[in-house]
Amino acid sequence: MFSYPVSAEIKLKLLQPIYAEEIYEVTNNNRIYLREWLPWVDNMKSAADTKLFIESELQKFANNSGFSCGMYYNDQFAGCIGFHELDWRNRKTSIGYWLAAEFQGLGVVTSTCREMITYAFTEYGLNRIEIRAGEYNARSRAVPERLGFTYEGSIRQAEWLYDRCIDHAVYGMLAGEWKPASRSIV
Repeated sequence: MFSYPVSAEIKLKLLQPIYAEEIYEVTNNNRIYLREWLPWVDNMKSAADTKLFIESELQKFANNSGFSCGMYYNDQFAGCIGFHELDWRNRKTSIGYWLAAEFQGLGVVTSTCREMITYAFTEYGLNRIEIRAGEYNARSRAVPERLGFTYEGSIRQAEWLYDRCIDHAVYGMLAGEWKPASRSIV
């Protein structure tokens, strides 16, 4: 299986159907926490639902239109990160992520996001990456802010979240603005 070391503690693994049970269990154990900002949580009712999601992400990978990885902290599944869609014509993509509550504050999302951004600019030759977060989702918004993204504004009522519309804060990074961190995996 594809595995990419981000640091001594953190690695990325391409999502595979064999991980469906593990991912579902973490999702289910964090259901209330994740549901505050993620509209898909109620659709994950079983490991079979998670497997269908993984298969759709693998199809995107096969079509060269995006992919998702599991984020692992000390070999424990911590959450997911991925490119929503690769827009080759316009040389851009957006990144989405979610993290289980117990792994907050460990730098998992920021570190993996940094690697995904560097990969998109250097390997794919993209020009723009966008990250959107719920206007009041401070933890999610902190990631692009830490990484030096430019806050570009808000999209009003951008997403239906169970019983209401929420606004999205939009952040952008251009290839010419990106300063990748030097890597030293110990």
